Amino acid sequence: MEKQKIFEQIRGGLIVSCQALEHEPLYTKEGGIMPLMAKAAAQSGAVGIRANTVRDITQIKEVVDLPVIGIIKKDYEGTPMYITVTMKEVDALVACGVEIVAVQGTGSRRPDGSSAPEFIRAVKEKYPQQLVMADCATIEEGITCAQAGADFVGTTMRGYTPETKGCDDIDYAFIHELSEKCPAKIIAEGHIHYPEQAKKALEAGAFALVVGGAITRPAEITSRFVSAIRK
Repeated sequence: MEKQKIFEQIRGGLIVSCQALEHEPLYTKEGGIMPLMAKAAAQSGAVGIRANTVRDITQIKEVVDLPVIGIIKKDYEGTPMYITVTMKEVDALVACGVEIVAVQGTGSRRPDGSSAPEFIRAVKEKYPQQLVMADCATIEEGITCAQAGADFVGTTMRGYTPETKGCDDIDYAFIHELSEKCPAKIIAEGHIHYPEQAKKALEAGAFALVVGGAITRPAEITSRFVSAIRK
């Protein structure tokens, strides 16, 4: 799919994150569940899918004809980075045909000592036509990743880094400022639990949205209901 077609398809739309980590109830060794989630999302109007691991992405692509934001989550010693940290993961994602590769764009260093902007430049040099999304937490991170070549900047990591600890709710002012200052297209992701929040994020300046836990993680959804009832 050509870049412009991808931009047009996802603009102002909902991308559904279909992921299940090993400790979660919907995870199975053989897979098969995330493609069903993706199929349901596609049938209901989603404009794209965000998925983790080559296995899930490959299975999803067999049943859904939507742009995929691909990631590989993996822990590395000596760094808090865990979302598509090295070129090895990028190579694997490109090989399975993801339309957008998402990498962590926060301020920590990768195992080889490189910064997020340096890594993004290396990815773009190796794969000039590959769309790249940087998962960031701050305005500065978003701007520097965009200047390094990231096509999209996601608010994915806000609240999950030491600098942004305590940001546990969707921050519309942050989305607006990022959309005003950052040259990349902004994808609002994280802390979006309700349709009204999704709409307000777009109104704040987001190019598109990623929602996961509120749609595809039943344990998280159940916990939210139970917590509200107990209060």
